[in-house]
Amino acid sequence: MLTLHTAPLLRRERDGEPAPEQAVLVSGDRIEAVGPLAELTSGYAGARVRRWPGTLGPGLLHDGPLPPAPTPRERVHALLRTGVTAVLAEHLADPALRAAAERSDLLVLPTAVAPTLRPDGRADLAVHDVDGTCLVTVVAGRIVHRRA
Repeated sequence: MLTLHTAPLLRRERDGEPAPEQAVLVSGDRIEAVGPLAELTSGYAGARVRRWPGTLGPGLLHDGPLPPAPTPRERVHALLRTGVTAVLAEHLADPALRAAAERSDLLVLPTAVAPTLRPDGRADLAVHDVDGTCLVTVVAGRIVHRRA
């Protein structure tokens, strides 16, 4: 199923200039297209549209130890609540923690790579409010966190 994610502003790169009236088209776990909302809406009329408040951009890379929590699952969930979609492998030495990260489909990277929104890339997205609060996290095309 095709899903069109849009927000008032979109950043293709974490520190990139935000652009209005843009969207990301997702199919399964991949990004099909990134571009003007009107163009994607007319070109993919059957796509489900998810409209989010805030700024839509690539998911975040977490470069540090995972936050403390009672269980590995809760440690991973603490990252998802902030918009993190990737973590460096060196911070997942504990097998239970690595398994929890893999079950959540977090991208485990050997080295830091700046996340971007691009066609054929993995559909890892995050929407943040003006105060930096994460409103939505999408990992490999699945909504894994949504602020109530």
